Amino acid sequence: MNINIKPAAAAYLATKIPAGKHVFLALDDGSSKFSKLGGSCTIGNKFQLVVAAAADAEYNVAIANNANLTLTTATPETTFLGSGLALDYHNAMLKLTDDSGILDGAVTVDDYVMPTQDQQALKAEMTALGGKIC
Repeated sequence: MNINIKPAAAAYLATKIPAGKHVFLALDDGSSKFSKLGGSCTIGNKFQLVVAAAADAEYNVAIANNANLTLTTATPETTFLGSGLALDYHNAMLKLTDDSGILDGAVTVDDYVMPTQDQQALKAEMTALGGKIC
């Protein structure tokens, strides 16, 4: 799998992703372990780049790219990624596209945070997300 990271996106990502970090292209629709948002109304149309210190065995599908990122995704995500995959940065937003058109016009870049096991903290976090979850 390949992705063309356009110059504007590469410049933006260089400010967000430290050298040597692993980057996961993950769904952000409630279906991935990195997703807190989503629901049935967003399946397959919301993506995020997750920056982590180490590789993840589940995210083992390499994505060759021209920005020298250690970029991978998981098999379930590949269902939504077609040929001609590209990432661009325009109007302060990352846009993920393939030959079929725009996959996500607002891809986020987030550092990996270990999920909390504190149920009250988790409930408070989900309550704060409130209207962002459908």
